[in-house]
Amino acid sequence: MSEQSTPLAHENSGWRYPRKQNTLPEVYRSMKIPKSASWFRKFLAFAGPGYLVAVGYMDPGNWATDLAGGSKFGYTLLAVILLSNLMAILLQALAGKLGIVTGRDLAQACRDHYTKPVAMGLWVMCEIAIAACDLAEVIGSAIALNLLFGIPLIAGVAITVLDVLLVLLLQNKGFRYIEALVIVLIVTIGGCFLIEIFWSQPEIGAVMKGFIPSSQIITNPEMLYIAIGILGATVMPHNLYLHSSIVQTRQFEQTALGKRQAIKYSTWDSTIALFFALFINAAILIISAATFHTTGHTDVADIGEAYGLLSPMLGTAAASVLFGVALLASGQNSTLTGTLAGQIVMEGFLNLRVAPWLRRLITRLIAIIPAVIVTWLYGANGTMQLLILSQVILSLQLSFAVIPLVKFTSDKKKMGEFVNKPWMKWLSWTVAIVIAGLNLYLLYQTFNG
Repeated sequence: MSEQSTPLAHENSGWRYPRKQNTLPEVYRSMKIPKSASWFRKFLAFAGPGYLVAVGYMDPGNWATDLAGGSKFGYTLLAVILLSNLMAILLQALAGKLGIVTGRDLAQACRDHYTKPVAMGLWVMCEIAIAACDLAEVIGSAIALNLLFGIPLIAGVAITVLDVLLVLLLQNKGFRYIEALVIVLIVTIGGCFLIEIFWSQPEIGAVMKGFIPSSQIITNPEMLYIAIGILGATVMPHNLYLHSSIVQTRQFEQTALGKRQAIKYSTWDSTIALFFALFINAAILIISAATFHTTGHTDVADIGEAYGLLSPMLGTAAASVLFGVALLASGQNSTLTGTLAGQIVMEGFLNLRVAPWLRRLITRLIAIIPAVIVTWLYGANGTMQLLILSQVILSLQLSFAVIPLVKFTSDKKKMGEFVNKPWMKWLSWTVAIVIAGLNLYLLYQTFNG
């Protein structure tokens, strides 16, 4: 269904091509918004997409950098987790606004704005990033299954294929079922870490001080490297595509007032949800600092090593079990949102409809094949190296999602009265440039040992 029907219409709207189809057509505008209800009921109707987005900020790929930062430098890098979360809140608000105002997800917007070769290049890079992200989720789930139940890593990797069936079943029942499962898993992760924090008994004063930026972060090269790793691994490119699509599952009024209301509630939703992600990332670092750093274990960066050390150091066998349960919930959650993002990207860039189960199976196999090969040849150490590589690939792709997003939402022709205000434009471009610079530095350091 096209928004515009003549070449002149798309030129005047700022787009090269008209909108060809709705994003995620099976659930597009499927959820009603009560017209005459309290603001709280309206907010609840819009709440949900933010939690699917928040999942990407607490996936297994983030755990290694949080563990390393806490064990090596105590609470100092909490300020970096806070800063990266604030950047994420800004970018996700822009992604939600793009979807609500233009009726396009970020993939469709790139297709309708850039020439075909550029759009195809962006699509290929995005597919590689989603495969890398899926790789982190597959490995994280396999490590959790191995730690909790002794299932061999290769078997654990193979089991993750079954997630495809779960996502398909839930989406056929309705989008609220997916949102509900994601929220339950987030609460599970948060509950596990809340108990772990209680057991690890961190110094409250030191934790509070950690949220205040320290000059050490810049002056200490080792600290700076891990800090950039935390920043680079936090904002996930696929989340921007995902958010710009799933905000359109709501049946808000297609008027200026209706869109303004949708933007407001969508921004509240994603901001509140991302504070849950902030808590979980901060909790991993706090537990690592309180348990490992204070006892002289300053080089714990491996998920398996952390799992093995938690129980003896905290004096309860349940400590390691809760850590493993949180890791498994994190991997499963990320799977749900990662596979949805894969469908959005393929359909958006290529204007191609593929059966959801087939699209997810293809994405999962792209991640599983290298995971199986590396696990078979190199065991647990190889999978951790693969996990790190997946984060490097994500860092490389990030700017190719952030820059178009900031560009589109700052374009008066495309956004009309909803265009970014001058201060928002300045802040958004600053964040985009900082992220690009930090990720380039991270890549340079990674490849130079």
